[in-house]
Order: sequence, then structure tokens, then C-alpha cells
Amino acid sequence: MKSKYKVVIGLEMHCELKSNSKVFSPSKNSYCEVTNTNVNEIDLGFPGVLPTVNVQCVKNAIKMAMILNCEIPKYMVFDRKHYFYPDLPKGYQLTQFTQPVGVNGSLKIKNQDKEIVVGIHDIHLEEDAAAMEHKENSSIIDYNRAGVPLLEIVTTPCLHSAQETVMFLECMRQIYQYCDISDADTKKGQVRCDVNISICDPNDTKLGTRIEIKNVNSFSNVYDAINYEIKRQSELKDAGRYDEVKQETKRYDEQLAKTITMRTKNDAIDYRYFVDPNLPKFEITEEWKQQIKNEIPRLHFERKQKYISEYSLSDEDANILVKEKSISDYFEKCLKLKISPKDACNWINVNVLGYMNKHNLKINDIFLTPEMLAFLLDKLKQQVISSKQVKEIFFKVLDEKKPPQTFITKESSQISDEKELEKIIVEIIKNNPVQQQQYKCGKSKVFDFFVGQVMKQTKGKANPNVTKQILQKKLSD
Repeated sequence: MKSKYKVVIGLEMHCELKSNSKVFSPSKNSYCEVTNTNVNEIDLGFPGVLPTVNVQCVKNAIKMAMILNCEIPKYMVFDRKHYFYPDLPKGYQLTQFTQPVGVNGSLKIKNQDKEIVVGIHDIHLEEDAAAMEHKENSSIIDYNRAGVPLLEIVTTPCLHSAQETVMFLECMRQIYQYCDISDADTKKGQVRCDVNISICDPNDTKLGTRIEIKNVNSFSNVYDAINYEIKRQSELKDAGRYDEVKQETKRYDEQLAKTITMRTKNDAIDYRYFVDPNLPKFEITEEWKQQIKNEIPRLHFERKQKYISEYSLSDEDANILVKEKSISDYFEKCLKLKISPKDACNWINVNVLGYMNKHNLKINDIFLTPEMLAFLLDKLKQQVISSKQVKEIFFKVLDEKKPPQTFITKESSQISDEKELEKIIVEIIKNNPVQQQQYKCGKSKVFDFFVGQVMKQTKGKANPNVTKQILQKKLSD
């Protein structure tokens, strides 16, 4: 929503990383609906246990720091962040404070025609806490999430609307997915976000009172929560009651569509950070950084630029293709099979995605491969099947999960043989002398009558272009 006040937003985006084991223990790192099974004595903080660092998680953290143009320290250092809460069995969290894996970064995003530079304050690798579920009179804890690798990205207060904020989050999710660092699935709680928001007069240099909205678990909720706070704070400011806006931590209630106060926050909490004595620092060498840099794939915004500049696709079509890496990969496989970029784009964006959305499928779930699509379009180009038939066969392949060859027989193929069609057309003209005479007298609409008769007799299998060419010649004789 638009506001007459200056809106200032900063984010703390948390994303769970992919790995075989957790970040500081050998426990399995995977989504599991059975509670308290992916957990061991290290995750629970038993006395005498020692953590070890998952190197793959460190590599992924460095990779994200590079993508976000951050300064990377010479040494990897972990700290203890102390606080007491039931979801933190050790009484402290292993995180990064003194030397985050990345600082002073930036990412450019596009909001319509406007380019926005999002400042990255820091990136740090840490362990996730356990998951708590609050009942009416009690709370239950699932320790499966305790120790899961978590990457936190903290922006500077540089965003100014709900739309800009969600665009940044969407961009970050795409980067995670393209690099195969995380599935970034909000439905599984793999992405969560703390939103810090304030408003002030347009010319003010001092920011207004900051409100923190904690653990927002979907991008749509981020959008709604920001707009609700903008509206709430603006109305208080309009009424001369802005002093009622207190620094506090809130949560967003999806059912009530409003933010709810959790606790007031007058001063910063003292977490008593200190460097963890059980995790020795280790060097991030230039050779290792170069190796990690070489592993960064082409990201969505690079692919989009190529699709527009080299393949002449529209901005809208390119956006749809790169939204998910699996769809972009499918498109690029089609190009390798010599399908034209425009044809591949049209078939994917209209027919493939339409089918996927209707049946709630991912592109890797559908039966139709790029090779099958190339086969169908090749048969269309060879005039073996018509444009109508290619669509019918396309959906039969998807529904019946059978290769397209199954549905292309001699009996079902398009009739393109000129001699065969000429024989049919001559007979039709012979049986309709009145319509032929009308055509010769200038009634051009009668031409469609003859086309229809040919299609009726061939049960729609006649090649339309060849049919029209022969008709024009024979009707004029």
C-alpha cells in the first residue's frame, strides 16, 4: 500500500540449508513428520559432548556471501549466544557474531522499471532451535529441528514497501534453489523472516519507532503484515498519537489479519556472546574461495537476461520461465533439442504450466519429457500431425503416461499427400456443382463450405494448408 509517510523496512531472513547431517552433529538433516527422531546427545547439549563443523554448510554459507557481494573474513569463527528458552536445550545457540561469514554486501533487484540496491549488513551460519507448538494449556517440543543448519541474512533498513520486501525475499529464495543450497520451502518451515518496520515524515533523517514482527512464515504473510503495520502506524500518526507506537516485538495472526503484541522491547537483550571454545577457528583460504566461486551456477537473473537479449522473449515470459530452476532447466533442455525458443516458451508457459497448476504438480512430476515434446513438434513440422492433433496427443501423453509414438499411427496421421487429397476434393466438387458455380460468381464464402466438406470426409485429418491450395486450383478450373 502507498503511504504519505516514509516507510523503512529491514529484514532478518532465516533459511534452513540442505546437508546430509546437521551443522554441528551427525544427526540426520531431513524433514520428518515423526517427532524427536532426528536428534542426538550433541543436539540436546548433554555434558561432555563436542560439536564438529559440517564443511558443506560452511561452503554454502561462503557461496551465499559471494553471491551477495559480501566481504569474507580470513577465518571462520563461531560464537555462543546465550538465552534460556525451552526450544534451546543447551541454554545457548552456536552462531556467528564476532566474525560473520559475510558483511557489507548488496543485491540488486528490479521493482518494475526501478532498480533497488538492497544492503546486506551480514550473513551468519548458525544452528536452528527446536520447534515449539503451543496448545491451549501447554506447549510441546520437537527436537528434530535442533541443530539444523540455518543461514541468517540481515539487511540494512533500506526497503520501503511490502512489494519491494517480497520481491527481495522471492529473489533470495530463487538464489537458494538455483544453487541447490536449500529448497527454501515455506510450507516446511525452511524459510522464516523477522520484519523490522517504522514510519517517519518524508524529510526526516531520524527513523521512527521500530516494530519487530517475529517469525513470519510465508511471503504472503510478510506482505500483509507490513501493510497492516503501515496502516496502523499511519493512522496513529495522522491522529497525533504516534507516541503510542512503542518499540515492541509482535507476531502476525493470519486468522485475525493483524499483528499481535508479544513483548515490549525497550533495550537490546544482552546475549553474553563469546567465541565458542569447542570450535577452533579455521582459515578460509583464497584457493578454497576460488573453488567455491567456480561452483556458483548461472542464477535466475542471468538466465532471464539471456532469454530476453538472445532469444527475444518478453520480460513476462522470461520471468515465468526462471521463477523455478526446474522449469528453466526444462526450457533449456528443449533448446538443446532444437526446439525454437519461442515455441519452447509458448508450450511450457501455456500448456505445461497450465497442466501442472490444474493438477498441482511440479515439472519433475509430469510424464512428458523435453524429448517427447521435441518429437511431437517435429511431427507437426513434418505435417504428419496437425496443430489440433498435436494438442490432443500432448494431453493424452500427460494423462495416460504413454509416449507420444503410441498415439501416432497411419490411421491417425494427418493426410498431406497431394494425390490422395486431390482425389477426395475432385469428388466433393463434382457432388456440389451449385456451390462451385456460386464460388465462380464471386461468393468467396463458399470456399469455407468446401474446406468443411473435406475435413468432414477425412474426419479432420486433411492438412489444412494443402487442402486450401488444391481447392483454390480445382474450384477455378
